[in-house]
Parts: sequence; C-alpha cells; structure tokens
Amino acid sequence: MITEQEILDFMRETAYKPMTYQELEQHFGIDKAQDFKEFVKLLNAIEQDGKIILTRTNRYGVPERMDLIRGRVQAHAKGFGFLIPDDREHPDVYINANDLKSAMNGDIVLVKVTSKSAAGGKLEGEVIRVVKRAVTQIVGIFQNNEAYGFVLPDDKRINRDIFIPKNAFNGAVDGEKVVVRIVNYPEGRSAAEGEVAEVLGHKDDPGVDIISIIRKHQLPEGFPEEVTAEAEQAPDSITDEEIVQQGRRDLRDKIIVTIDGEDAKDLDDAVNVELLPNGHYLLGVHIADVGYYVPEGSELDKEAYNRGCSVYLVDRVIPMLPHRLSNGICSLNPQVDRLTLSCEMEFDENMKVVNHDVFTSVIRTKERMTYTNVRKILEDEDPEVMERYSDLVDNFRQMKDLALKLRGNRMRRGAVDFDFPESKVVIDDKGKPIDIVKRERSIAEQMIEEFMLAANETVAEHFHWLKVPFIYRIHENPDPERLQNFLAFAENFGYHVKGRGNSIHPRALQGLLEDIQGTKEQKVISTMMLRSMKQAKYDAGTSGHFGLAAEFYSHFTSPIRRYPDLAIHRVIREVIESKGVLTEKRQEYLASRMPDVAQQSSERERVAVEAERDTDQLKKAEYMLDKVGEEFDGMISSVTNFGMFIELENSVEGLIRLSALTDDYYHFDEKVMSLIGERTSKVFRIGDDLRVRLARVNMDDHTIDFELLDMKPRADGGRGDRGGRPQGASGGFGRGPARGGKSGGTRGGKAAGGKIGSNSGGAKAPGANGGGKKKAMNTGNSTIVNAVSTDAGSKPSEGRSARGKSKSGGFNKRKGNKDVVFKPVADNGVGATATTEGVKSATPSESTKPASRGGSSAPRRDGGNKDKGAGRGKRDRGPGAPAGRYDALQTSRGPGFAFGSGKGGYGAAASSEPTRNDSQSSSGNARKSSGRGGIFLGGDATPGNNAGGNDSQKRPSREDNSNKMTGTPSEEK
Repeated sequence: MITEQEILDFMRETAYKPMTYQELEQHFGIDKAQDFKEFVKLLNAIEQDGKIILTRTNRYGVPERMDLIRGRVQAHAKGFGFLIPDDREHPDVYINANDLKSAMNGDIVLVKVTSKSAAGGKLEGEVIRVVKRAVTQIVGIFQNNEAYGFVLPDDKRINRDIFIPKNAFNGAVDGEKVVVRIVNYPEGRSAAEGEVAEVLGHKDDPGVDIISIIRKHQLPEGFPEEVTAEAEQAPDSITDEEIVQQGRRDLRDKIIVTIDGEDAKDLDDAVNVELLPNGHYLLGVHIADVGYYVPEGSELDKEAYNRGCSVYLVDRVIPMLPHRLSNGICSLNPQVDRLTLSCEMEFDENMKVVNHDVFTSVIRTKERMTYTNVRKILEDEDPEVMERYSDLVDNFRQMKDLALKLRGNRMRRGAVDFDFPESKVVIDDKGKPIDIVKRERSIAEQMIEEFMLAANETVAEHFHWLKVPFIYRIHENPDPERLQNFLAFAENFGYHVKGRGNSIHPRALQGLLEDIQGTKEQKVISTMMLRSMKQAKYDAGTSGHFGLAAEFYSHFTSPIRRYPDLAIHRVIREVIESKGVLTEKRQEYLASRMPDVAQQSSERERVAVEAERDTDQLKKAEYMLDKVGEEFDGMISSVTNFGMFIELENSVEGLIRLSALTDDYYHFDEKVMSLIGERTSKVFRIGDDLRVRLARVNMDDHTIDFELLDMKPRADGGRGDRGGRPQGASGGFGRGPARGGKSGGTRGGKAAGGKIGSNSGGAKAPGANGGGKKKAMNTGNSTIVNAVSTDAGSKPSEGRSARGKSKSGGFNKRKGNKDVVFKPVADNGVGATATTEGVKSATPSESTKPASRGGSSAPRRDGGNKDKGAGRGKRDRGPGAPAGRYDALQTSRGPGFAFGSGKGGYGAAASSEPTRNDSQSSSGNARKSSGRGGIFLGGDATPGNNAGGNDSQKRPSREDNSNKMTGTPSEEK
C-alpha cells in the first residue's frame, strides 16, 4: 500500500517533473483495481489538503516546486496578515489586505510570493487558494435592518461584517450577542453570509460576556455523552492486584506531599526530598499516571487531543478531561493510593544529576499542602502552622535548600528567569469583578518550579538517548534583528550586553536581568527582552530551549491539563513495559504521529492563552468602569506612534492617545521608544512614572483610555487637532456643516487653517480651539505625529505663519484663478461653522446619495452607531485606526469606501501597507495627500467595529510573547 509520505518524498526529489495520475500509477507499479482505487483516493485527499497541487494540465506536484507556500494565516485587525509557513525554516510572508482574498484568520492557504526585499529576508505574497477553513462560526452583535441583518464580529481580526438574510435571523433581536454559522465565505466585494446558530442574550446581560469569549474561541463546554460514559467506567480506587500485576515500584512508605494553590482540585504532581548518606540529595517527582486511564484511541483520548489543554478563565476552568478523572482517580489526593510515573534524581554537591531513574510506581501522599502554608513555615515561621505540620518541617527545609541550589546552578549556566508579577481578578458570585490582587511568587512556588524543571529536563534527555519518538518543548534562538534592536534599546538605559545577534548567550541576558533588579526600569527592560524572543512550542525533535539554557526539555509534569504530557506518558510506560525496546512498526507509527500531536498542542495552547487574556482584559475593564474620573499612579509600559500605554500598580493597562497630548507636537523615536516634544522638548519614555486620570472605558473593545492631569481637554465639538469636528465623529466622510474641508466646515487644515495650519484657529470664532491641518513629517528616525492646539487669535508660531490671512479674520485660499474666501459665520465659540464665497456647503439634507454596494450580493447596511464615523475617505484614517489617531495616514490606491461596514468594506482597498513592527503599523510617517474632493455619506452609513474604537490598543505583532508561551519557568506551575 502506497503511503502519503512516499508520494510526497517522491515529488520532492530534485529530478521529479509533474506527472499525471496514470504516470504516477505506472511509477509505483500499481496493477490491482482495488489498489488503484485507493491510490486515487489518497491522491485526491492529499491534493484537497494542499500538500500537492493539480496543475491545469492535470499533473501533480508539490507546492514548493511551483513557487507556492503552504501555511496558516495570522490576520491582523487592520486588515493585513502574515503567512506562517508549514516549513519552519521558511520566513513569514506579509500579505496585504487586498491580497488576502477571502482568507480569514487561522485558515490554511497556499500563497504565491510576489516580491522580496533586496536581501531576500522580507517576503510579500498573495493568497492563491484557501485549503482549509479555520473559522466556521463567529460571535458578534446582531443588527436588525428589517429586511436583512448584519453581525459585527467581536474578533477584530475578522474585519468584514457578516450578512444575515431575514430567513436566517432565527429569533435574534437587535443588540443581542449571537453565534453565526458561516454559510458562504466572502468573495470579492461580497460579504460573508451566515445564519444565526445561537442567541447568547443581550450584550449587557450578566454572564454573556464570558460566554461570548468562549464561543469566539470555539472552546468546548460540556463533554460528549460517549466521553462521559468512558469516564464513568474509571474505578474509584486501585487494587493490590493491579500494583503487583503491573510490576510497579511501591513508594507508599515514603514521605511524599503535594503542594498546590488553595483552590486546586486536580493534583497531578507530588514530591519528596531525602538527604543521602553520601551528602547527595535524592529528589523524587511523582506524576499521576493519567495515560493508564486514558488509553490511546479511546473517546477520552480523542476529546483530550481536540482540546489540547485545560483553559483557565477568570470565572471558570474548561478542563481537558472530565472531573470524574481529573478530580478523582487521577488526582493525588492525601492518604489514598494512586498510580504514578516517577522520576528520581540524585544530585551531587555541584547539583549535577549523577543518577536517575524513570519508572512506574504507586504512592500515598502524606499531606495536601498549600503554597501559603509552606511559605508560612519557611519564611514566616508561623508557630501555629509549624505546630500543625511539625513532622514535615525538616522535609520542607531540605526542599528549600535543594531548590535554592538548583536555581543557583540554573542561573550560572545562563537560564533567563523573568520574574513578572502576576495578578488575579477576584469576582463575586454574580461574576462581577470586586478586586485585582497580585500573586506573590514565594519560596513555595519556587521550590515546585525548580523540581518540575529538573524532572522535565531529565526525562527529555533520558528518552532522547533511547531514540524513541517523543514530544519536546523547544524555544528557538531569538531572531538576530529583533534581539539587536533590544540590545540597542537597553543601551539607552546605560546597560551594555556583550555579544551580537545570535552569538549572544542567554547567560548574558540573565546578567542584564540581575543588573536591573530593583530598578524602576526592571519591568520595562524585562518586557522588551521577552518580546524580542520567539514563542516556545512543542516539537517532535529537540533543538534546545534558549530561555532555560537547556539542551533537552519536555513537558512531563501535567498530564491532567496538557495533552503533550499525556502523550509522552503513554510512550514512557510503553517503553518501560517493553524493556526499552519498541517494535519497528510501533516506532514508525509513533514517529508519524508525534509531529501532528506537537502541532495541534501548540495551536490549542495559543487559543487557550488568547481566551485567558481576553477574559482577563474584559474583567479588568469592567473593574475600572465605575472609576472614570479617578486619578492613579502609573508607569509608561510601551510607547508607539499613536500614544503610550500606561500600567497601573494593579496591572491594569490603558492608552493615552497622542491626540490627547495637546501641549506640543511630539516626535516618536522608535530607537529609544520615546515621544519627544518639538517645542517644549518634553520626553515621555518607557519606564517613566506618571499621574493619570481615567478618561473612559470601552466595554465593547475591553479597552481603557487615560489622560494626563496637566493637559487641557479639547473642547466639545472643537477638537484642536481637527478643527471643529464634533466629538465622537470618527469616520472618514463629512457629516454636514460640522466637518469643514471643501464643504466649508471648521476643520482647520483645509477649511480655514491654511496648508500648514495656523494658531488663529482658521475660520472658527475667537476663543475656539484652532490648530490647522495635522502633519506627518519625516525627520530621520522620528515622525511628527500630532498637532498643537492653541488659542484662537494668538500669533502664529515662528516658521508656521498662515498663508493669505484676510483682514476679516478669515483666510484666502487660491483655487485655480479664483480666490475662495473663508469667513467666520458667527462669534459663537466652540464648534462655529464657516461659509465660503462661491462654494456651497454640503449638508445632510441635500440630495447627495450614499454610495451603493456596487455589485455586492447583499444589500447595504444602515442604522448602527450614529455618533461614530462611517467608512473611510482619502484623507481619513487607515483601517482599524482609532478615533484621534491623526490624519497622518494616507491611501496609495485612492479612496477605500466602507460600504455599510466602516471597517475596510467588502473588498475595499486598504489605506496603507503597514510593516510588521507595531510602531510602524499605523503608517504614521506617510505623506499626506491633498485630499481634494469628498463624498458625503448620510446617517445610514454605520461604522462597524473599528470606527472610533480603541483598536489601537491591540498592539500588532507577528508573535505575541507571553510568559507562558516563551516557556520560562513560571509556566511550570
């Protein structure tokens, strides 16, 4: 029987030329009718999976030999995306929004590279074919337009709304959160079409927020009946016959304890430490033998594989295995017999493992300890707790001594230890957040952390040398360019790290972390270092772990909540029971299976991290909701070309928009991650302490805006950086006389302030906040990205004199051979409008028709949030840019109109091509166009998700490096 791998290997040979199925049949010597039928089925299946291509001449070949790359799309809220190739060695490919075609986030696609950088490092391409859809259902807010409806997706990476025919409403009411099943995917200018599969409730109803996130990430809630039935068959206890029959080592007489959090119920690891007569330490790490109760190929195993890991949300846990197992026979509860896999290690005085053994065992833990009580014994020496556990105190002291020595040894070899403070949102029984508390990393957590790390390394190395198929946890070396950028960043704080690019040893980075210990820039530099590194992931081959400075590393210690641990547990027990030798057939099967398990586990881990982060962000935003107007002490945690992120002491993070810095023009210097005032020379730098006021909380996007205390707020209806634009109007098209521009509104730059702008406020009445047209001027590494708001009537600043100032207080602007004079209408303060001589103002009441969908299969939406902007014009923001993110964005393809969406439209052109660097993604340094002409959309046009929203707070990056994902020690427990 011909296998898939044999076909792929043959087609990847250098001498191979595309063949028809008849030629392939002849090559493989297939002569039986049944074999031929199976061969054709296999060929079609591989082609459907995108691993081979069928050409126009009906010949088969592999994509890489046809200038195509297969991989997964990682989309961004601004419309563009990246291809993450299946081939790990191949660089990522940037895909412009227009070139994504109908591909959505997570889809498996084939991409053709269309351009390369001079050095060949940065690639750009277009989607040729969608191989496999990742998004089958979408969660969002339903909008009922009577004859049809739309759903605005919660996931900002899906930047097209979903059209819902009237017969597919299925009881959904306007404003409700719904789950939509996609019926037809978007093609060209046509919207995606779907049907309402589930109504979750109104978006403001209690509990709907968390359920929406669960549905958004397609997380399972309950278990299928067949899975539950298998779990119910698990015994409540083990028998002596089982122990003897399996030849397990009896460790029930040893002093073994579990140490976990107070609310933990799935206790899957236990430890013991002994001091041997030769002065060496013996460390025993005992892990629940979950694989014994979850056989390979069972319904329990299939469900665990699909889930990948347990997901820990703010108010609940979505377990990988049913509670019958995780909290029952697989949990190492005190004073009961449990089956385990044990790893015993003997450490000499230099903390080197001189002996080790991995074996099946049975244990009975003496006590169920908590981190709090162990800390009280070892750090606080609490008399009451020490009395209660008097027979274990000496054991804990031995554990502490061993853990500190193991940590010291790990630091000396160069492991990078990120000691980030973690926080926990405390909620009441109704799901409302009532507090945010910091989690302390005490000696108790450090002890378990070190013991788990030691066991994971020992097990990984042991089975590597046995040469059996295995799953490893790898952390590749950082990208040289990103690491070099980080080193330059650290230099600005006066810290020098020896090395260059990939030649930097992790020991040098750990030395830097030790140097910054206790300084105010500690968290900032640590965070930037973490972002410069790659994500840790699972792999069937070992390539080392950069962050731990370990040559071999695996995840062995949590089979209840991680599928890779469960998978290698079965391999370990199988190897032990077969005396270290697997049959050739079994070896081949496991070798073919492990890469798939590793990839699936890595993908499910990313989903879990995103879901956990979403719920955390949601509840933090909800916690701050009733604190608007209050003042807080914070620190600048990040600086971008659209503002700076502020982190409070309770770990809440929010944005101060650049448009809110009204005292100066600010340059963004990417190299030093700073905002520098042009006139005042004021500098805002990462790590600076600030006193801020909570300005607003957006519960739709779960984002928070702060403002500085000493900044004068922009007057309502007279934003200094946009002239007299009404507050809240953030779309790209004028809304009557309030806009200005060519229609004669109060927008300083075009309507009144001259090309460069004027401190006089243009055509606005005296006393109104003026400020001419904003600029985007390139100044080397810096970009001027916002405008000064000054009082009307003051003298123009030096070098910025207004052009053609008229005696009447207005401005003369030459257009062709005719002067167009803009005059103030009335001295009515903020929000005054202007009229022109010879130019008629466009107002909503005039007969200007809204743009039609133009060939779209679905009708144009109307309704929606009237206070937000609609669509996008030539002079407006790029896709996904938030309100007030400055008119520095520029389209190179003409107007991109959002027909009914406001988020880039159905097939609308993107405004610019952002780079992968988050500081450049808003195209803040693009040259501004003249913006001649305009299109008015009436009140029927709706903004969609991104218009006027806080989408800028989603900082774009190809890799989202969290502590958990980089595989640093804190992920272990």
